[in-house]
Amino acid sequence: MSAACEMPVVRTLAELTDLVERHHRTYVRWSRGPETDLAGLSSTDDLTGVSMPGLSANPLDVEEWWEDRPVELWVARRLYDYSHLVHEKGPGVRPWVLTGRETGRGPDNEPLVVDVGPMCWIDHRVIDEARAAVDRQPSDWGPLRRSGG
Repeated sequence: MSAACEMPVVRTLAELTDLVERHHRTYVRWSRGPETDLAGLSSTDDLTGVSMPGLSANPLDVEEWWEDRPVELWVARRLYDYSHLVHEKGPGVRPWVLTGRETGRGPDNEPLVVDVGPMCWIDHRVIDEARAAVDRQPSDWGPLRRSGG
C-alpha cells in the first residue's frame, strides 16, 4: 500500500474546518484517491473525453466576502454541494483533501489543480455532519446535482 493510501482520515467537520483554517490553497477531490489520480495528473471531461491540464477539484478556502461567518458552515456547504459525486462517479470514490496550484478551469468552472499534495481522506461521517449543518439553515438547499424540470 502506498503512502497516499495511508493518509490520515479527518473524522469530524470540526477537524476539517481546523485544517482549512490552518492551510491555504486547499481543495476537496472526489475520486478513487491520490494513488490513482497522481499517476496521470489530469482529469477528463466526461462529455467530450478531452484530457484537462490538472485534476478537477473544489476549493475549500474561505472567500473574503464570507467575512466573519462560521468557517464550519462554509466547509459544510463546500462538501454538501458536491456530495452527489460519491454515488455518481462509481465504486471506490471518496473525498480527499489536497493542496495545489490552479492551472485553469474545467467545463463546470471548477479549478484544475497541479503540484498536488495529498493531505487526508474525509470520512463519510463528515459528509453526514455537513448535510446536517446545511439542513439546519433557514433556506432550502440541495447538492448541486439538481433534477431538471
